[in-house]
Amino acid sequence: MIQSLENTNILIVDDQPNNLQVLSSLLSHEGYRVRKATSGMFALKAVQAEVPDLILLDIQMPQMNGYEVCASLKSSPDTCDIPIIFLSALDDVNDKVRAFTMGGADYVTKPFQGLEVLARVKHHITIQQQRKKLKHLEEELLQAKAMYDQLAAKMFNAPA
Repeated sequence: MIQSLENTNILIVDDQPNNLQVLSSLLSHEGYRVRKATSGMFALKAVQAEVPDLILLDIQMPQMNGYEVCASLKSSPDTCDIPIIFLSALDDVNDKVRAFTMGGADYVTKPFQGLEVLARVKHHITIQQQRKKLKHLEEELLQAKAMYDQLAAKMFNAPA
């Protein structure tokens, strides 16, 4: 049930091509499948095309900032569970608190350290995979209970 890194889909959203390139190289080198978006609108379109397992999201972007992208994703049942790691040069505690309040899973301050980004990505991917596994087990348990209830109803309601 746990997917391999090659099947782990990470969307990087940043309006700075250099940041996209550095993060993409870093994550691709570790075996992750990486997609890139240069704006909030492109990010939302990319998520519609294929829901990622995790998003690295810049805050300061033109037209639609990272907070707005996050709010849009968290408002939809199809995308509300995607872990979002904010990446930002904003280092004020209020910016960080706002990111978590919006539904962000983590916050990394630019300039970032590659090892830190990789550790946080791996951590949140692991949590996401465990959530999916737990949900799958819950569904199996509910199916087994339904089958048991049907069998019990037949056994105890059958004419003697």
